[in-house]
Amino acid sequence: MAQKPSIPKGTRDFNSEEVSKRNYIIDTIKSQFQLFGFQPIETPSFEHSDTLMGKYGDEGDRLIFKILNSGEYLKGVDETFYLNIIRIQNLIRDGYERLLKHLKAQNDLNSLFERDEQGFMELINEWKIFQDQDYELFGFRKSYILLKLSRAFYESNFGENKNLSYSYTGLLVKEILDKYIRESSNKIVSSISEKALRYDLTVPFARYVVQHQNDIEFPFKRYQIQPVWRADRPQKGRFREFFQCDADVVGSTSLLQEVEFIQLYDAVFTSLRLEGVTIKINNRKILSGIAEVIGAQDKLIDFTVALDKLDKIGEEKVKQEMRNKGISEAGIENLQPLFALSGDFSSQVESLKSILATSDIGQKGIEELQFISDAIETLGLKTAKLQLDVTLARGLNYYTGAIFEVSAPEGVKMGSIGGGGRYDDLTGIFGLKNMSGVGISFGLDRIYLVLEELGLFPETVSEQTKVLFINFGSKEAMGCLKAIKALREKGVKAELYPDDAKMKKQMNHANRRNIPYVVLVGEQELEASNFTLKNMASGEQSTLSLSDLLQKLS
Repeated sequence: MAQKPSIPKGTRDFNSEEVSKRNYIIDTIKSQFQLFGFQPIETPSFEHSDTLMGKYGDEGDRLIFKILNSGEYLKGVDETFYLNIIRIQNLIRDGYERLLKHLKAQNDLNSLFERDEQGFMELINEWKIFQDQDYELFGFRKSYILLKLSRAFYESNFGENKNLSYSYTGLLVKEILDKYIRESSNKIVSSISEKALRYDLTVPFARYVVQHQNDIEFPFKRYQIQPVWRADRPQKGRFREFFQCDADVVGSTSLLQEVEFIQLYDAVFTSLRLEGVTIKINNRKILSGIAEVIGAQDKLIDFTVALDKLDKIGEEKVKQEMRNKGISEAGIENLQPLFALSGDFSSQVESLKSILATSDIGQKGIEELQFISDAIETLGLKTAKLQLDVTLARGLNYYTGAIFEVSAPEGVKMGSIGGGGRYDDLTGIFGLKNMSGVGISFGLDRIYLVLEELGLFPETVSEQTKVLFINFGSKEAMGCLKAIKALREKGVKAELYPDDAKMKKQMNHANRRNIPYVVLVGEQELEASNFTLKNMASGEQSTLSLSDLLQKLS
């Protein structure tokens, strides 16, 4: 039975028209990158797993595609053993997540049920025997113990015999489960997967800079247009395989770089005729200052990840997520002026000065924003507008200063079509300290969808062959090929229908491919060294010499 052809979810095939439109966007972006002085580089599609892991936060790490070791790498490894460990680990994780969801719904955890702890302690003591032993030897047994712990914990609190407290043993089991899922997951993955598909272009770029630092002249301005992969849930404008178009500068702390990137965004979208985009800007130092003011310095990542979802899930759900992450009710209450912030750039900055009056780092972020705003106001933008958005967080761990996000013009329902920011510490994770960087990215696929929705692609962008020569036989075909060679030397896209088919079939072929002209060279034209040119739209025909044909079609 023949296999039904298909492709993985979140990936796409592109026809010739779609490729042409994508190339139009890429070429437009690339031309502006080069105009602004950026140099091209490329990096491999996959990196060592440890190059990528831990650089994007917990949510980002979960979306990284791991590559299973192959060939000699798995020689002698019992794959079933590892798969069983992973299966049990997933059972633990799924059950524990359901358990946490139930616990978070309780108003008073201390009033929950009491129970004899002997059963828990027996399992915990057995766990202690194995916890410091070799992972490969005892991994399956440890997983089995944890599975029993998880089930016992759940049944004791929510099963039919729920009657005793989990206050001590419950917390101990929680600690064990958390540590196991965190640490053993890394061991399992690293033992069967040492590489991963790149999640973005920024972290590989940081690795590139450190690895090739002796060959680079700093400040280094690079651009990179390549595909990336994320194990995300596919939806409109969100794919598992997609292109990023990045530009970065490393080796400079000057805020003039941020100013230039805003101008670059404006130049690209103006060139694409996508007018009215909003370039949202914030500063990570402001977010750090806000976390400091509300007493959540130790939960900065949790705070920013939740805040970044404000426009997607709304104020109340953001507050609930913060509560779930352990941010105090008093701290959330202190955030209220932030949710109510409104007005133009200057008025929001003034409000922030008041909110962050006691935070030095927050005040530093305000100063940086003010510098960028003043510079853009002096230089002006063509068609884009700059907007301060203090809820903008872009939940990536490596941003340290300005952060950007670009939204489509009003009326277009689409997520961000670009984003970026400053990352002072990124190369430090690969051993190169004090190398500040800042960069932005263009979302090619989403930009495509926006241009398509607004009808902004030029009519000529999908033009392929301009003229098709009709094939009347081998002798006439050779005469056509000489003319086609001359046309191609002039840059005209021309081709010969390869088969000696009926003329109606050849004409229909030209129409289906939207080829605007056909040339007929029969025996009469061949003897007179002439060419009959037909306009397929109007039906008009004219007989031309080769030089006239070249002039007409060039």
